[in-house]
Amino acid sequence: MSRHSWGYAEHNGPVHWNELFPIADGDQQSPIEIKTKEVKYDSSLQPLCIKYDASSAKIISNSGHSFNVDFDDMEDKSVLHGGPLTGRYRLRQFHLHWGSADDHGSEHVVDGVRYAAELHIVHWNSDKYPSFVEAAHEPDGLAVLGVFLQIGEFNPQLEKIIDLLDSIKEKLATFRTLLCTEEGEAATFLLSNHRPPQPLKGRQVRASFY
Repeated sequence: MSRHSWGYAEHNGPVHWNELFPIADGDQQSPIEIKTKEVKYDSSLQPLCIKYDASSAKIISNSGHSFNVDFDDMEDKSVLHGGPLTGRYRLRQFHLHWGSADDHGSEHVVDGVRYAAELHIVHWNSDKYPSFVEAAHEPDGLAVLGVFLQIGEFNPQLEKIIDLLDSIKEKLATFRTLLCTEEGEAATFLLSNHRPPQPLKGRQVRASFY
């Protein structure tokens, strides 16, 4: 398995990631299962402050593992701060995780419940590091917002992405038609791209509410 061939198939999926990236067996891995009865209330957690400028969106692309929407992060056009964060984090990109059917696909699990998909909005610590690449290697370098998605009514904002992908109207069915390829192999459909929950390894999940 080459360094560029990690994926979600049986031969290169999450159980094999540690062969390429030893950190995949580390103590701070995501996703996790959130058991609400074990979550600890933390009064020091402040509200998250989110400021997004839609005009900073630059490009949508197929990464081979999901689709990415990349943003202009040369300055503080779209930023996240507050909550447990120290400093300001610039928006870099967002991507989606989904499953082969609508009854699963989210990476995080809440009290045994899996959602149809999970949106990840990726930010980097621009107060402390000069670039996303450098921040990505640091323990306080990235902040990722996870948003659970359910099958529901028409969503005009998500439709903008769907239209760019191929003018197809079925939301998750469209994402499952994205192609993933490996060098020397035929393209296959990316039916599922979510990692199973990882051990907490002594971590405490905190909440700003009861």
